[in-house]
Amino acid sequence: MSQGNNKLTTSWGAPVGDNQNSMTAGSRGPTLLQDVHLLEKLAHFNRERVPERVVHAKGAGAHGYFEVTQDLSQYTKAAFLSEVGKRTPMFIRFSTVAGELGSADTVRDPRGFAVKFYTEEGNYDLVGNNTPVFFIRDAIKFPDFIHTQKRHPQTHLKNPNAVWDFWSLSPESLHQVTILMSDRGIPATLRHMHGFGSHTFKWVNAEGAAVWVKYHFKTEQGVKNLDVNLAAQIAGENPDYHTEDLFNAIDKGDFPAWRLYVQIMPLEDANTYRFDPFDVTKTWSQKDYPLIEVGRMVLDRNPENYFAEVEQATFSPGSFVPGIEASPDKMLQGRLFAYADAHRYRVGANHNQLPINRPVAEVNNNQRDGAMAYGNNGGASVYYEPNSFGGAKESPEHKPAPFQVTGHADSTAYDHNDHYTQPGDLYRLLSEDERTRLVRNIVGAMAPVEFDEIKLRQIGHFYKADPEFGTRIAEGLGLTVPEGL
Repeated sequence: MSQGNNKLTTSWGAPVGDNQNSMTAGSRGPTLLQDVHLLEKLAHFNRERVPERVVHAKGAGAHGYFEVTQDLSQYTKAAFLSEVGKRTPMFIRFSTVAGELGSADTVRDPRGFAVKFYTEEGNYDLVGNNTPVFFIRDAIKFPDFIHTQKRHPQTHLKNPNAVWDFWSLSPESLHQVTILMSDRGIPATLRHMHGFGSHTFKWVNAEGAAVWVKYHFKTEQGVKNLDVNLAAQIAGENPDYHTEDLFNAIDKGDFPAWRLYVQIMPLEDANTYRFDPFDVTKTWSQKDYPLIEVGRMVLDRNPENYFAEVEQATFSPGSFVPGIEASPDKMLQGRLFAYADAHRYRVGANHNQLPINRPVAEVNNNQRDGAMAYGNNGGASVYYEPNSFGGAKESPEHKPAPFQVTGHADSTAYDHNDHYTQPGDLYRLLSEDERTRLVRNIVGAMAPVEFDEIKLRQIGHFYKADPEFGTRIAEGLGLTVPEGL
């Protein structure tokens, strides 16, 4: 036990003489307004919670490092990837998607996989999931999708009708739904799952040549998943099971690690590939674009304070560094705005000044003021650009690489609408035991849906992916596959 003699103080540093008794008019009060320590203590307590994230509210995090194991500078000029052996400090936040801050860790849900690299050229955020695809492919559908995963506005209960109604009317969701309902829908721990950037990104090298790229983090611990019944039991007995497991593993020196691989596609292939490479509901075949190792991520330090580091950590897919840029992926394009805007609302306009988010690179910008401005707020330095007084100036060599765009400005979908081949291929790759569990999970999830019309519409999607797939689900629900499929 520590025997330190640190004095308790107010937030402005004054020593506190009595922290057990309020200042009152006599032993029975009333309490005096002049007890500023009491007022500050209660007022701060009322404000101890920032709004929880609308999505990815429940999470766990850790510090670590990323070490380059293969030189890929021919593809990207990103400094933190520039040489074998180079180490970059990083922070990761794992999370569930739909649940609230106090929800259980072992529910069937995708897991967020958000990595912040503190590079010498600024922070790079790779904000992905533990799945290579997503439910939708256009950001305009995201608020509607998340509403279906949240609570009914009248009953305040989860609403299977909304979940399956939306999915059945959005066939692009079928690939992700199949993954979610498979064994991988409930990871055994956060250490025993892969991570993916999910989106397509652009890498640009020092000569300005570009390629399209996808990220894959492969767990060195091996993939392990939870049986659905055991997961439900753990959810009731220890809803923080994944959070506890990650903390304890790192605390005892069992540092989890992942190998980072990329798939690289030449720019011109995007025009001819059999699936649109920017559609986040689709994967690229590894036979067409093999995995190339980039480096190794190791988590070796727990947060000192959960709120300061895990809860206040902010990630945005738009936090790029030179050599890494956006693609035309429509979901990514929406997230470039939405994530940073969520942090401005939830944590504040100056969220990147907090220690957990602050870059190790020097920051020179003209942002001033706002709530919680940290440090000297730019002091007397020049606060506009262009200027004649030696202030920060743009560096044209760091402009994003240009790319050609064509077509009419209109609300348009992707040209490719094959939503069934990849989910069908996935189903056929599974063993018979895995298929049986997949079907059982889907039947269990769809059984509470009150309308056969929704069930039959969704069964039709499964059937189009693979007739056996759809038939088995229909039989499990006591229904018949619709004719004409």
